[in-house]
Amino acid sequence: MSLTGAHADLAADYGRGLEHWAQETNAAGGILGRPVELRILDDGSSARRAGEAYRQLIEAQADALIGPYGSAATLLAAAEAEAAQRVLVNGAGWSREIHRRNPRFVFQTAVPYGAYGNVMKLAQAAGITRAFLLHRDDPASREMAAAAQAAAPEAGVSAGEAQAYPASTIDFTPYVQSARASGAQAWIAFGSVADAAQMIKTFKRLKYAPAFFFASGSADRRLLRLVGQDAERSLGAVRYHPGAPTSGNDRFVRSFEARWGTAPTPAAAEGYAAGTVLAEALRRAGTTDPASLAATLSTMRTETVLGEYRVDPASGAQLATEPLVTQVLRAQFPIAWPPALRKESSVLPYPLLSYPEWAEREYFE
Repeated sequence: MSLTGAHADLAADYGRGLEHWAQETNAAGGILGRPVELRILDDGSSARRAGEAYRQLIEAQADALIGPYGSAATLLAAAEAEAAQRVLVNGAGWSREIHRRNPRFVFQTAVPYGAYGNVMKLAQAAGITRAFLLHRDDPASREMAAAAQAAAPEAGVSAGEAQAYPASTIDFTPYVQSARASGAQAWIAFGSVADAAQMIKTFKRLKYAPAFFFASGSADRRLLRLVGQDAERSLGAVRYHPGAPTSGNDRFVRSFEARWGTAPTPAAAEGYAAGTVLAEALRRAGTTDPASLAATLSTMRTETVLGEYRVDPASGAQLATEPLVTQVLRAQFPIAWPPALRKESSVLPYPLLSYPEWAEREYFE
């Protein structure tokens, strides 16, 4: 785990989630009559060092492994686990590249980038038939957009090729012009919260408002600080939501807040879910034998705070969990998709008023 270096802040809550799981598990008597010993090594935010760290853990006869935080580090950790034929639960590696070669001992609990195509199901439910699709020019956003593009035909949505924009983009005027020319009802974008804010600022300046506005970064509360009330009704995506009625989530949120003084983040939930799945597999297998444990993980179904755990037996890639789509409503971020987790009766269209009357929007207290 990145205890130091550039990724330390991102990984910190993942570690807290793992520690929280280990503490709870030991308070309940451990697993197979033994306490959990959680051994964490620092990879210094280096994917190469992550691979070396997992080699050390394997040589130290760790019974099972939980992956590091981040796809690049997980890719190298998974290679070490596969070579040694030791089970690794991929708790925070989201890229399909980790499971592309069908590893036999690596099992994903993280919400994969490929699951972000679920936004097309929401677009279909909202009556969208034509969408404009774009993404930040980085591997994660590109993989999310590819999933959305692949999901579009089945949802009855015409999306065309996804357009890439540079990470430095602050003016989305050319893309708005393309969206207008295409007659798109929906704007669907994958990138950062800063990107989402710049899109909204461009919309306002150009007096443009699609019926359906999704930008993955719009699930980040920082959007309210960046654009205020203009964020209203924006749709975004998040890997985990503290308010989700997933199995055991209420108890997890309460106990996590009591211990750490804050609500769990997606990273914390990912660490906790990885431990939850590993513990259940150990109980069902009744042994730490890697072959038996891998066989159990490949066919097992169970519930976590992220949703259902169910993988492709051939690759260990996650099939069931998906990101949660949220919508900004009066400065709150309720779940809009999937429907089973939604508390609001319906998703509201993006325009608040008869555009272009942006000036009539008021800020909520």
